[in-house]
Amino acid sequence: MTRAVVFAYHNVGVRCLAVLLAHGIEVPLVFSHEDDARENVWFASVAQFARERDIEVSTAPDPNAPEQLARVRACAPDFLFSFYYRRMLGPALLAAAPRGALNMHGSLLPRYRGRAPVNWAVVRGERETGATLHYMTDKPDAGPVVGRERVPILPDDSAREVFDKVTVAAELLLDRVLPELVAGRAPREPQALAEGSYFGARRPADGRIDWRRPAAEIHNLVRGVAPPYPGAFSALGARTLMVLRSRLGARVGPANAAPALALDERGLYARCGDGVALRLLECRLDGAALDPQRFRAELGAGPLPLE
Repeated sequence: MTRAVVFAYHNVGVRCLAVLLAHGIEVPLVFSHEDDARENVWFASVAQFARERDIEVSTAPDPNAPEQLARVRACAPDFLFSFYYRRMLGPALLAAAPRGALNMHGSLLPRYRGRAPVNWAVVRGERETGATLHYMTDKPDAGPVVGRERVPILPDDSAREVFDKVTVAAELLLDRVLPELVAGRAPREPQALAEGSYFGARRPADGRIDWRRPAAEIHNLVRGVAPPYPGAFSALGARTLMVLRSRLGARVGPANAAPALALDERGLYARCGDGVALRLLECRLDGAALDPQRFRAELGAGPLPLE
């Protein structure tokens, strides 16, 4: 029987672990993370999923520590798998599996290597992304590719909606290639890293809106950081405006128009730096929902300047 030690977190971790088990892979040990109380934990628990199936779980903060390396070696795994696990596995760990250590990444490598690949793809206005299974090396997301599964990004998709698609793509991809991997016939396609891209982690502060930018660019930011992520925001005078859902509208001014928040018969909209309206379908002012009635009651008829 093929044995694997799994490093996993998040929905991709749960679904890919389920695929391994469905294919009869023996998983004696799973590494996962303790949930961070400061984080919005909206996703499924790998640790719970594994324990319900009587699989030993470690949430050790450093999987590369000598005692954790010894635990992995004692399992005598054929493979290591990393499914949305948040820590790099060092060379000694990677070498503990004679048939290879593989990672499932949430983009079409070599594009969007690094952190938060789904969010970055939406923020940058991509029309497709997907999942890639690749061998791990000491350089992140750089090893040979076993396979990819593509998904579309529609113009109004939020990052959460795209992430759900990528989760299914990861499950489909692993289910498709796992028999070939176990049989030793899986491809190892070198990555052309010079043709790709690398991105770092995103912070809540990265959701700040610059209303001088084109409406399409701001729309991409809004949907790329929409809940359950921290959200896009800007100042409205001394107050904080959060934009949680938007849609591109028509041109309402010249290309060099001063950005402004306004109201018409269709509802709230922002006139962006290119003169195009961004319809604000869901927004909050100082934490409370801002609708046309509240806008009129507290802010008047507008328009109000945006920075």
